[in-house]
Amino acid sequence: MLTGAGVSPGVGHGPVRGIAGAVPEPPEGDRHDGDAAAALATANAALEAVAADLEERGERSAAAGNTEGRDVLNAQALMARDPGLAEGAAERIAKGTAPARAVFEAFAVYREMLAGAGEYLAARVTDLDDIRDRAVARLLGLPVPGVPESDVPFVLVARDLAPADTAVLDPAQVVAFVTEEGGPTSHTAILARTMGVPAVVALPGATGLADGTMVLVDGAAGTVRVDPSDAEVAEAREAADARASALADATGPGATKDGHAVPLLANIGGPKDLDAALANGAEGVGLYRTEFLFLDRSTPPDDAEQEDAYRRVLAAFPEGRVVVRALDAGADKPLAFLPPPGEEPNPALGERGLRMLRRHEDVLTAQLTTLARAASGQSAKLQVMAPMVTDAEEAAYFAAACRAAGIEHPGVMIEVPAAALRARDLTPEIEFFSLGTNDLTQYTCAADRQIGGLARLQDPWQPAVLDLVALAADAGVPCGVCGEAAGDPALACVLVGLGVTSLSMSAPSLPLVRAALAHHTLAECRTAALAAREARSATEARDAARATLPALAELGL
Repeated sequence: MLTGAGVSPGVGHGPVRGIAGAVPEPPEGDRHDGDAAAALATANAALEAVAADLEERGERSAAAGNTEGRDVLNAQALMARDPGLAEGAAERIAKGTAPARAVFEAFAVYREMLAGAGEYLAARVTDLDDIRDRAVARLLGLPVPGVPESDVPFVLVARDLAPADTAVLDPAQVVAFVTEEGGPTSHTAILARTMGVPAVVALPGATGLADGTMVLVDGAAGTVRVDPSDAEVAEAREAADARASALADATGPGATKDGHAVPLLANIGGPKDLDAALANGAEGVGLYRTEFLFLDRSTPPDDAEQEDAYRRVLAAFPEGRVVVRALDAGADKPLAFLPPPGEEPNPALGERGLRMLRRHEDVLTAQLTTLARAASGQSAKLQVMAPMVTDAEEAAYFAAACRAAGIEHPGVMIEVPAAALRARDLTPEIEFFSLGTNDLTQYTCAADRQIGGLARLQDPWQPAVLDLVALAADAGVPCGVCGEAAGDPALACVLVGLGVTSLSMSAPSLPLVRAALAHHTLAECRTAALAAREARSATEARDAARATLPALAELGL
């Protein structure tokens, strides 16, 4: 049994097939024949051909109903056509470098920048590598990397999967993905969830699985069983069927078995995520990541563009709530027009979130004013929260800024241990808390989210993290969770038992959590929470909680 990170639930069984056509690095020092103009034209033609192919794949993906895939591939096409990339290749070709090597080196500059820019942008390195390999393959006359052909359904295994391949896969042919790299925020994971294909990422040694090896992939548990027996396959499929049946039966607003209401909300990046949220029964939005409007731009979006995006989200939930996070810039989400004040050895502990917005009050004021204008005439309840709040003074500052702009319901995110420990100090200033468990775990355990070797400490099941959640939930204001922890069915029950009042997650996780809550009473959730907090490690906490929540196993969750 091999274990990675499950990012898309479901079970897939079949033979392993690897990605075809690995592209070698062009030899260092390769020179063209002296005709720089011809070499440059060749390089530019290859980049344009890659861009056009990506756009064509995007249209095929959209035609199959996967509009998310089209958006991802159109963004990749823009990367292939980036003027800076072409200029970098041109400079090298002018000095005699062969087209393939020039393109490779130009991509390397961008790759280094992204890899060091934080979690969100580092997750795009795989996209960049794929564009590079497709261009280099064309220039070297090699087959373009891609999904292998097969006469039977198979499990696709790779170091990582490129969106260009993932977006046009046939789920009837590819029964599961397994990758050695990647994470929950990678485009592979996002597209796998959108397509409903089981997927496990960050699985050490995945590419060592030989073609033809039979494997059983559980995208919920994050496991890959090698050479499973017929009985093991049958058992896994029965569990998957039970899970599907439970999900079909669990409908309506989120609630425990005994009727304790727990609103289930969606995490979104913009209007494009609304269809999935509504299809999975979201009761509103618990985290609107507005930074996705601002990323990859040299200037902020204008007021009209922002207002349109906000208004469309509010209109989608006329009877619900929409919780908007003010622009969360800095650290893993750097913005060109909001530079840090100077060199930051550790950006995660630097000018980010509200700290950054206080340095650029014009940006904060413009966003809050635009949000208030977008909410005018809408029936949805608009709540706006500040990221990276540490103390009562910061909470008071943000609440005052909201009210000055016409925002009636200000809140803060609890991501900093100091804010959780002194949560009662913040309650006089704001109306609600939302726990960002990803950062809260990182800061509580002093474990950088970008360092894979610290995965043991980057686990929201850490009892110390659960203690902080309990403190925040007991502070006297509504307290939701919008981090990845909310989408874990077992942990969702524990969070409710700790006193959390709402849960927000990626859309595909909503049915799983709805089913888990519907099969457990509030008392059972409280018992699970107590068991988890009494444990001494994340693993023990998870096992202890699950032991008190037997319906999870029956549901295959």
